[in-house]
Order: sequence, then C-alpha cells, then structure tokens
Amino acid sequence: MAMKKIVIGVMVACGIGVFCSFAYATDLNGTLDGAPYEIRVPDSNWNRTLLVYAHGYRDRADHVGETDNRQADAAPGGELAEAFLLAQGYAIAGSAYKNNGWAVEEGIDDTRALTRFFRDRFGKPDRTILWGFSLGSLVTFRSIEKYPDLYDGAIPACGIGAGTPRAIDRSIDLSLAYDVTFGWPSAWGSIGNVRDDLDFETEVVPILLAQATNPGNLGLFEFIRLVNRLPAEQFYTGANWLFTDMFFNTEGRAELERRAGGPIAQNQDHSYSLTPEQAAYLGTLGVDANVLLADMNAEPKVKADRSARKYARRFATPTGKLKRPVITLHTTVDGLVTVDNESVYRETVEDKGRERFLLQVFTESVGHCTFTPEQLVSTVKAMESWLSTDSRPAATFFPESLGFVPNFQPPVWPHP
Repeated sequence: MAMKKIVIGVMVACGIGVFCSFAYATDLNGTLDGAPYEIRVPDSNWNRTLLVYAHGYRDRADHVGETDNRQADAAPGGELAEAFLLAQGYAIAGSAYKNNGWAVEEGIDDTRALTRFFRDRFGKPDRTILWGFSLGSLVTFRSIEKYPDLYDGAIPACGIGAGTPRAIDRSIDLSLAYDVTFGWPSAWGSIGNVRDDLDFETEVVPILLAQATNPGNLGLFEFIRLVNRLPAEQFYTGANWLFTDMFFNTEGRAELERRAGGPIAQNQDHSYSLTPEQAAYLGTLGVDANVLLADMNAEPKVKADRSARKYARRFATPTGKLKRPVITLHTTVDGLVTVDNESVYRETVEDKGRERFLLQVFTESVGHCTFTPEQLVSTVKAMESWLSTDSRPAATFFPESLGFVPNFQPPVWPHP
C-alpha cells in the first residue's frame, strides 16, 4: 500500500472554455484481497461526496502471449477525468477487481470492500455514489440492491439492464445469423457452446477479416446486422461493432461459460424476422432474406445448462427491488450494449413498484459509453440533488445544450 500527496494535472478543464487551478490530492493505492485499487481525495475542497467506480469488461489473459490489465482506475476516462472530478471536489475510488473477464462476482465484492476501506481511512462520506460502466453496470445494478446501507445512489451507465442471461441469449441470434450466411466453423465449438479455449485474435479474426473485407459480402453482413437489430452507425468502421460483438460472441462467451461451468445462452423463445422494407433493401444487395430467415428459424433451438444459467442470473440480473435512487445513462445509439436494455430495466423496476427510485437519461451520441465530462458531472450533480432534497432532479440538469435527449423512448427488447 502506498500513500502520498500529489498534484493532479495542470490547467484542468472544469467546463467548456473554463479551467481550474491545480488540484492537490491524497493518493492512496495498493491491493485489497488480491484486487488493486486507487483512491484519490482532494486535500482542501472535498465536498464530502465519494464516487466509487466500477469499470467495464477487460479481456482476460488466457492465451499465450497475453497480459492482464491490472491497472486500477478511480474514475471513467483515466487521469484527465480523475483530475476533472478532483478539481470539482469529489473523492474518487476504483478497484481493478481480482480477475478480468466477466468479473461481475468479483466486482461486487471488491467494490464493496474498497468502499468500506475508504470509510475506515477517511471517514464516512456524506454521500456515496456508485457508478458503473458497461460490465460495471451489472456490478452497480446488483450492488445498489444488495447494499443500500453502503451506497446512497447509483449511476449505471451504458448498462446491461436486461441482465446477463438475456444479454448472452442475444449472442445466439448473432451466431445463427453468421451460420446461415457464412457457416459457423466447427473448430469454434457449437453455436450454443463455444470452445472453452477459443482465441478470438488468432482463430476468429483471420476468418472474419477476410469475409468482412470482401465487398461481395456486404449484403450478408447487412442481413446479420438487421436481423440482430444493430445500428448501422460504426458497424463496419469507427467502433466496429461487427468485430466487437463477435469477440463477445466467441472468446468472451467462452470465458463466461468457464466461470459458469457450462453453456448459458438459449433461444427457446426467439423467432427471427425482418420488415418488408429491410427484406427489399437486402434484395438490392443480392440477398434473399426470406431464405436466410427460414434457415434461422428452422435451426434446432439451443438450450442452456441449468446450473450455468443460475450462475448467470446471480451475476447478474437486476431484480428491480430498489431502495435507493438510480439514474441510468445511455447513448441513443450503442452497437455493443443496445439501448433497448433500458426498456427491460424500466419494466423490471416497474414490476416491483419501485419506479419512484428510477430516472433514465439519454445522450445524443453514437458509441458505447461515449459521454462527455460535462454530461457525467451533470448526472452526478443531479444524483447529489436527489439525495439532498429527496426529490427527483429537474430536467435542467440534463439540457439539450449538453447533448441530452429529453423524452427519448428506447425501443423494446426484441424477444419475450
């Protein structure tokens, strides 16, 4: 464990066109029960709010030549974001978790331990807000339900609000679409149970890259995209959802299946369709969508292992039993964790009669977790207001001028 006084940043941006002076902070880092952590507390202007960060997915070093990223970040966005928050008076803390991969189980335990450790060293904050991004949203969803005495509020961002089982189920849809267009290689395992040691970089990428760079395959990839309801923006360029989604559909799913002790995904209640307009569009690209859809729907349904499915529900599926305020934050166009996750989460919370604890906020942006510092801080301030006044934050916290989208309604989840 190390503790030292540091100066964070020079001319830290505190807003559009506005800069803060130096932010002096106490930096504490080390390892808690095998999980690296980072804590930073302003020396002179701590506003008594602690922001505890649950990070997103990190690839596990489970193949030759790979190295695990074990860096602990105290806030989303790295050192510049940490400096931004410190300059505004927030104490920040984050854990790297004990392991990488689908580390929701470790994330829940290690983040809780870090929060308690902070209290022991610096005293109890007036407000403790847990915010988690991408995979870290699952840590956040479950933690705010399980530990309402530890966390005062939660901000799950770019969140998997549908939960682990449903998220993994959609990988079957992508696998089937790929199978009827290009053929699923037997060396990858089966569609429902990928090979446990499958390596995306050496086994999947060479095949996928050759297919994706062939202009004659555009129609087939467009079929895969449309039947999976994935956005066109950045599907082939930029964030390149095609390759990112295929990682989680192959090596990423293999790592989760090892954790769970078997295959998790199922499509017993799935059927596949396109609109007439989409089918006509694919026809212009030389693809008979009706034949491909018939092939997908004719494939034998995939069943999950019951024990593995139970693990996936536990780590994690939100129950909606909220006792503390939650503000979800999502971009309107996300090709990795699609925005329809928010529809499922709202239904889950409403089914438990806890909608008074939920506010859902959206930003006009293309990408996964592509929020600006101003949007993040405004959301944090909205949560602080909610906790201080016991009233839902006003719409003024989420102005269109900062890129928020008022009254946005996410699409419904594609399956029952």
